Amino acid sequence: MLYHFFKRLFDIVFSLFVLIFFSPFLVVVSLIVFLQDGGSIIFKQKRIGIREKGFIFYKFRSMPTSTPNVTSTKKNQIQITPFGKFIRRTNIDELPQFINVLKGEMSVIGPRPTIPSQKKLIKMRKNNGSINIKPGLTGWAQVNSYDNMPELEKAKYDGEYLKRMSIKLDLIIIFKTILYFTKKPPTY
Repeated sequence: MLYHFFKRLFDIVFSLFVLIFFSPFLVVVSLIVFLQDGGSIIFKQKRIGIREKGFIFYKFRSMPTSTPNVTSTKKNQIQITPFGKFIRRTNIDELPQFINVLKGEMSVIGPRPTIPSQKKLIKMRKNNGSINIKPGLTGWAQVNSYDNMPELEKAKYDGEYLKRMSIKLDLIIIFKTILYFTKKPPTY
């Protein structure tokens, strides 16, 4: 129980810090996204959270306004705006998810939230119990991932995280996430 208290406290404090400290930057990014085509700044999508509860997930919009919702495995089939390529490559598009963290729908660390059509992954998470923890901005599967990692392997890492949840593991995930950002960014 103490772990969960400190995890939530960290989520709130860290999210507030990021949103306040980077607020001028977030305003500039918002303006550029809007100026691309006048559409919505924030991409909203239904995602599956803790105990299969749905919630609205936020990202900076990196695609034209007419783009349909698709899984990340089909990301090469969608069009990305020029600025969208940059914010995806640098993961800036993920910053609005700190609002989801503040609202208690997500955590900084946990399995990435699925979209409702990822029924196989949702079922595997139900089977290993990881559906019962908050989804995160980063997680054990993400720091051990590779392009097009099979859902079975993602679910395996999510289950491992559930069994090993601790401050120590969370710190390892944060450290590995920081290392990820020092690598060459992917291209879209």
